[in-house]
Amino acid sequence: MQRKLAAILAADVVGYSSMMETDETGTFQRLRADQKEFLEPEIQKYNGRIFKLMGDGLLVEFGSVVDAVECAAALQRGMALRNAKASVRNVLEFRIGINLGEVIVEGEDRYGEGVNVAARLQGLAEPGGIWVSGKVAKEVDGKLAVAFEPMGDHKVKNLAEPIVCYRVDLGRGTAAGNGRPQNGRATQTKISIAVLPFSNMSGDPEQEYFSDGITEDLITDLSKISNLHIVARNTTFTYKGRAVKIQQVAHELGVAFVLEGSVRKAGPRVRVTGQLVDKDGSHLWAERYDRELIDIFAIQDEIAQAIIEQLKLRLLPQEKAAISATPTEDVEAYTYYLRGRQFLHMCSKSYMLLARRMFVKASEIDPAYSRAYAGIALCDSVLHSWRYADISIEGILATSAKALELDPDLADAHASRGLALQYGRQREQAASEFELALALDPDLHEANYFYARFFFEEGDFEKAAELFERATQVRFDDYRSAALLACIYLKLGRPMDMERAARLGLQRAERELQLHPENSSPAQLGALVLAYLGERDRAKEWAARTLAIDPEDLNAMYNIACAYLHMGEHEAGLDLLDQVIPQASAHRFWWTSDPDLDSIRNHPRFKRLVERTIAPL
Repeated sequence: MQRKLAAILAADVVGYSSMMETDETGTFQRLRADQKEFLEPEIQKYNGRIFKLMGDGLLVEFGSVVDAVECAAALQRGMALRNAKASVRNVLEFRIGINLGEVIVEGEDRYGEGVNVAARLQGLAEPGGIWVSGKVAKEVDGKLAVAFEPMGDHKVKNLAEPIVCYRVDLGRGTAAGNGRPQNGRATQTKISIAVLPFSNMSGDPEQEYFSDGITEDLITDLSKISNLHIVARNTTFTYKGRAVKIQQVAHELGVAFVLEGSVRKAGPRVRVTGQLVDKDGSHLWAERYDRELIDIFAIQDEIAQAIIEQLKLRLLPQEKAAISATPTEDVEAYTYYLRGRQFLHMCSKSYMLLARRMFVKASEIDPAYSRAYAGIALCDSVLHSWRYADISIEGILATSAKALELDPDLADAHASRGLALQYGRQREQAASEFELALALDPDLHEANYFYARFFFEEGDFEKAAELFERATQVRFDDYRSAALLACIYLKLGRPMDMERAARLGLQRAERELQLHPENSSPAQLGALVLAYLGERDRAKEWAARTLAIDPEDLNAMYNIACAYLHMGEHEAGLDLLDQVIPQASAHRFWWTSDPDLDSIRNHPRFKRLVERTIAPL
């Protein structure tokens, strides 16, 4: 048995399993592209040799430990640059661990403790980070312009002795070449935590909106703490309804801690449980709150405070104030608002009207509730655009102004105002409002979705695709953005991306239709993507189901018309457009620029219809 001393670099992709579940083909292609175009050339530059490729990572051998650390730093900096230039859907983050130790040589492969320790260090590293063993830090100390932060001793699986760990600080140079951070102080490392969707224990699926709302509020509160790195909602909600092990989640997301819990709402009382678990599965804190429903805000605050205490975090005064602040003090208004948010995302005419009623009720209970007014304005813009309600653009702008008067930094209010301005033909002002909404909250679904539609209307399909991709990631149940992505990629001549988006939209639409068979929205978008995929029989079944549920819904008729057009049944499509276009003239941009209508642009019947109903632009 041959043995040798080597520096081993272990790297893997953060959240790979979850990304593969969402988009298997796209994730695989992105990883292979990064590997061939960047990782392999960079590793060769530093005299490294890849001796094992896994689905989500690689193992590399170096003869020099200095080369290994220098290569790791170059890889992380290079990936950060690639991610900054890439669209959101193309972002991949790596964790890297490096060890110097004896390895067993067997042909081209390497085994032994030297490899095992590197793999364990990689598992401890944060996304985009590098952790090394004490041996590596000692050998490299003073030889490179990087600093090493001591991270303590870590007991890991299958190793008898704890590993002495250091984190490579890529953001600071060294003082006097001694390998230590300037001023003798280690850079404060953010503690990473994931908040899993709280389980709905009420026995009523209709109460999901409440448990989801509690989860989202906790994520928002903890995100206000500068020393915490909180995994985004769109990532953690991919685990909703799945039986998972905490250690698995922590490993996939690259976090040190996971918060999970449950909510049971019954009449005037609520029971909330929460527990904080570290990546090794050890319980650090657990509590059960059995209170009156009116105490729900206090419970959320107590959970946040418990996490702060357990993780020994020091808050700035402004952070304390931000966590303590609540959008409303009235739990009844809060409940109506959460219910309205649930209906809003269901999209059809009937549910949009229901959502508006919930938001109005919330604003009546608490006249100072800015989010409620933003919700009303958003619903009104959609209802106005399809002539489902007699609402003026001026009235919608007044409602959004009320929301901004109460909270000038409310991203929801800027997004709803942007949509109203868009339908009011004030497109430059609309774009400014959307940009402001995204600056305030990059993960706001409405801002990403409606701004994407804005660019779709402009014919800027690349920008629209980027925002729709983001919208599908922000909400794991967003089938509408996936369907529009499929349309865009079909227009751009990207069949693989089209099929990926269509399959994603279909999968999500099927799930939503199972949960809410009375809702026509997933049925109509499902019919459209089935037409894109060439599955004619199923597309016609879904089309018939749509029109049976909502025979007078203009949006439904339009989407089914587009499905018929893609299947080459132009007369059936035009029969529906005959009913839609005269009533929804506010959507004239769709008739003039929607790629779904390209096949009938020169059809005499369509040209007469458009000329009769649309004024020159």
